[in-house]
Amino acid sequence: MVTRTDIDHRKSSPEARLGAERHPEKAARPDNPIQRKPSWIRVRAPNHPVYNQTRELMRANKLVTVCEEAACPNIGECWSQRHATMMIMGEICTRACAFCNVTTGVPHVLDGDEPRRVGDAVAKLGLRHVVITSVDRDDLADGGAAHFAQTIAAIRAATPGTTIEILTPDFLRKDGALEVVVQARPDVFNHNLETVPRLYPSIRPGARYFHSLRLLDEVKRLEPGIFTKSGIMVGLGEERMEVSQVMDDLRSANVDFLTIGQYLQPSVKHAAVARFVEPVEFEDYARVARGKGFLLVSATPLTRSSYHADEDFAALRGAREAQLAKAQP
Repeated sequence: MVTRTDIDHRKSSPEARLGAERHPEKAARPDNPIQRKPSWIRVRAPNHPVYNQTRELMRANKLVTVCEEAACPNIGECWSQRHATMMIMGEICTRACAFCNVTTGVPHVLDGDEPRRVGDAVAKLGLRHVVITSVDRDDLADGGAAHFAQTIAAIRAATPGTTIEILTPDFLRKDGALEVVVQARPDVFNHNLETVPRLYPSIRPGARYFHSLRLLDEVKRLEPGIFTKSGIMVGLGEERMEVSQVMDDLRSANVDFLTIGQYLQPSVKHAAVARFVEPVEFEDYARVARGKGFLLVSATPLTRSSYHADEDFAALRGAREAQLAKAQP
């Protein structure tokens, strides 16, 4: 099977490709050569006119997108359909995960007008469903929870019919932060586990696996009607049984939707790809996950948290309705 997609080569200088510009904390690490991608992953530069319109709107509204900052391979396809995942609270993250292309450093002061600009962009794009994510803001007392809530409120005010999905940080050691976000009533609460617990010290050192699980479980306790979602990457050296255990852990937290995608190395200073997982293995992961009771599963080499999020939300809502109908006497 050949998967075709687009990618934004916004950072094209040799220094940027090596990660030196965006990740000074990784500069002393030994290089991990980037492997040639297999035949089932195809990448080309975006050239659709709507892609350019979407980019211009993001620039005009002074908005940051995770599509660009995380070097998402699906940016051409998504932006050509006016689907952009906006990243609030700036483009500088306080964490230094080994897999992530988002810049690490000291963030800027929060922009109080950003929620309004996000709402305005969502309205101009005519989005039925929008995904809002953020950098980690460990420097803020609430981890940015109030800013998330303000952004949700601004979108509701600008375009009441749009459903809202948020992809949040873990709010580690930020008491009361989660409650603030849940009270804003997003339609989908997404928080990614990213990898199996054994790999956290090397891949996600600033996070705690069981804290992230508890966060997802607590969302359901606070507001059972909110869909919960989480995702992991494969190809980092995990074992199949470890992935199966993560699925069980997520189901124990009543998570509705699981995404699994191939890790792609952003630069030679990032974690190396241990292997490229073949499409048939993704199909097997999806089959196993559905058997464990997830309402929806997306598992392909190019699956990402917000890829086809509007279609997935419709499918998620339909799956819940079917489940409830089946439970009726």
